[in-house]
Amino acid sequence: MKQVAKGVHQLTIQRFVNLYFVETRQPGEWVLVDTGLPGSEKAIIAAADKLFYPGTHPAAIILTHGHMDHAGSVRALAEHWKVPVLAHPLEMPFLTAKAVYPPADPTVDGGGSLALVARFFPPQSFQYSDLMQKLPTDSDAVPYLSEWRWLHTPGHAPGHLALFRESDRTLLGGDAFATANHESVPSLLLMLPEISVAGAPFNYDWEQVRSSVQQLAALRPDAIGCGHGPAVQGAKYTEQLQHLADNFPMPKHGRYVSEPARFDANGVVSVPQAAQDPLRGRLAIAAAGVAAMVGVALLVKKQRKGQQNKYPRPTSETPRNPRTGKAPE
Repeated sequence: MKQVAKGVHQLTIQRFVNLYFVETRQPGEWVLVDTGLPGSEKAIIAAADKLFYPGTHPAAIILTHGHMDHAGSVRALAEHWKVPVLAHPLEMPFLTAKAVYPPADPTVDGGGSLALVARFFPPQSFQYSDLMQKLPTDSDAVPYLSEWRWLHTPGHAPGHLALFRESDRTLLGGDAFATANHESVPSLLLMLPEISVAGAPFNYDWEQVRSSVQQLAALRPDAIGCGHGPAVQGAKYTEQLQHLADNFPMPKHGRYVSEPARFDANGVVSVPQAAQDPLRGRLAIAAAGVAAMVGVALLVKKQRKGQQNKYPRPTSETPRNPRTGKAPE
């Protein structure tokens, strides 16, 4: 666990996914921001008990958005702690099983290490109807966190939000951007700090992604924690974020580059046609080839077994020629 700023701690799950323990002004009171992948609840509860005290629980859980690596352990944690879960209203269709997020785009320019995984990523939607509460949108105040305000930062998810504390310029950016280079496998594995575009294959509106990065860069954050990558502090990363905003690497091609997916309060309204994915075709051909080879191997094995049954090997009960020692023809 790493301290991002005063009263803000980052927990990294499975080397790649971050969530945050954020203390309120009341001693011993805190809020959990995001919940990691499914099955992360034991590690999160243990970390909370160690950070605060055994048996502690948050005042609430706040989700930056509803993707699987951020909302995966919501039910287990909310039922264990018996606390409310808040998210932006535009995330509700995907957190109450009324809609499924748009398909990932493994063909996007700059998809990097996530592109291959995105080809096999399951549809994302959860049934948390009995747990979810809509984040109030009549102000930017964050419930339970009086020092913080939230910002709507769509592009990666329609109701994606970031949290900002003005007093020390601490930013929790979710997946609006990342603090590790998603295009580099070594950078991700080693968690090398670098401000970069987050989750390219899962971004559905690139103009919104750029606008959200620019909005957050304008805050001039001094301490930054995102959904992926190490927590970072200092002017170096403030300037890296500004550089990303000023020189945003708009992809040259991809499913959502020229036309975004569109949403309303009920979920997805339209999704552009998928771009041709040559790798998927090659993988399908390779899979068919492997299946054919397995089929041939099974057929040969069956034929050999049939021949063995037709011409059984001699056993101790089989009569033999006393002169030659061979079984009779």
